[in-house]
Amino acid sequence: MQQRIINIAEGLAGNPARSMASPVSLSLCDGEQVVLLGPNAAGKSRLVDMLIGAVPLRGNALHYDFAPSDGLASDNIQYLAFSDAYGVSDENYYYQMRWNRQDLDEALPTVSDLLDRAFRMAERRRRMPERRASLRDRLCTLFGLDRHLDCQVVTLSSGELRKLYLARALLAMPRVLVLDNPFIGLDMAARSDLARLLTQLPDEFQILTILVLSRDDVLPEAVTHIVPVEHLQVLPKLPVRDYLAHRPAPVPPSDDFLREAIASLPEKDLSVVSFYPQGPSPEIVRCTQVSVRYDGRTILQPLDWVVREGECWALEGPNGSGKSTLLSLICADNPQGYACDIALFGRRRGTGESIWDIKRHIGYVSPELHRAFLSDVTCLELVASGHFDTVGLFRHPDEAQMAVSLHWMEIFGIAHLAERPYLRVSSGEQRLCLLARAFVKDPELLVLDEPMHGLDASNSLRAARIIDFFMQRPHKTLIMVTHFASELPACINHRLALRPAL
Repeated sequence: MQQRIINIAEGLAGNPARSMASPVSLSLCDGEQVVLLGPNAAGKSRLVDMLIGAVPLRGNALHYDFAPSDGLASDNIQYLAFSDAYGVSDENYYYQMRWNRQDLDEALPTVSDLLDRAFRMAERRRRMPERRASLRDRLCTLFGLDRHLDCQVVTLSSGELRKLYLARALLAMPRVLVLDNPFIGLDMAARSDLARLLTQLPDEFQILTILVLSRDDVLPEAVTHIVPVEHLQVLPKLPVRDYLAHRPAPVPPSDDFLREAIASLPEKDLSVVSFYPQGPSPEIVRCTQVSVRYDGRTILQPLDWVVREGECWALEGPNGSGKSTLLSLICADNPQGYACDIALFGRRRGTGESIWDIKRHIGYVSPELHRAFLSDVTCLELVASGHFDTVGLFRHPDEAQMAVSLHWMEIFGIAHLAERPYLRVSSGEQRLCLLARAFVKDPELLVLDEPMHGLDASNSLRAARIIDFFMQRPHKTLIMVTHFASELPACINHRLALRPAL
């Protein structure tokens, strides 16, 4: 008979705002590899808070049953939260910090510092120095972290940062490990390597792994059971075969509604925009032998690239190949843009335009932007901040701007969140807000860096269709990054693949 590791019997949180819609009864057993699966805002994070003891349950309904030989207590549970996917943000972090190396304090931790700290803390819980040292070397090789050990954490790409925080969580070798959406932001090779590692954890280290996923198209082979979570209710645990045999299909969006809602928006008259004294340029981006180096490291290899009006590009390449760095040059976030031969909207960088002149014509979303947005504003105010290209709302939008912002929230299916605090909605809902923010000013250029992060299958379909319909408007151009080919909208007609620098 399998030993129970975690058991919740008729559990409800003492705080109604943190509880589920009905009492939770769930047992997780040794030898199982479990996925908590459900759409955005289904209640997965609330269930995790119950499992790890972050939310007290009425009547002591939560029990941990570790084997006596473990010598472990209930605090030997590691949880990789979504916010940790991009690093822990604080008041000292700002959106463009990664690109402004001159602002970096030498005291900021390096990759090696963070791994060493995790190693020391983990030893206090579960003493296996030789096995843990072996695992550390293995993780560094697996995720390519050995090439970045002396790099400050803040300088890593979002994918590299994701790998670092995954390695830190795995290095703890806890009895129970909860990983929230561990595959997002990882390139195909890294996803395959991580899935393979997850199959080995139970036998090698006696770890019960709980994955929290919004989609069922990335289930590792090691998964044994699915716990569906829907509408703040925890459904019975199912063997993975039974779930797959009856899994629901994603709900497609209403194309008629999306098409009409986007077509109803007024079109820009670019002939009267002062940024285009001679009318819109047929070239949106021109890069001539553009490269970026920091501290003797080549981040972006020399690149020649032309993006013309109306084109829809997929920007591809493994983690660390320079995709986000290239986009930071295009979006005027990287000061090295002035040293590079770059022309945007037909104007060479450094010929009198400000970064705000450029940003006014670009709609943008990225992991860095998600990480940096810690403003205590409503979801509607966050969407409206897209009119001003600010990380936070420092100007009061006028009535027309607020109406357009709400209209885009309706298009993305999140109008009901308008008055909710942005920092208190789910990570998937936050991503939908940031997507709506990218569209509000009807930009000529959409730059979408992994825009579907954390979205469930239905919301990913909806976002892709919105992009398709938006690109049918005049004078629109798209550059999109994703590591999942299934997320690309149908309008994509060009591809550029970057390679990591040697």
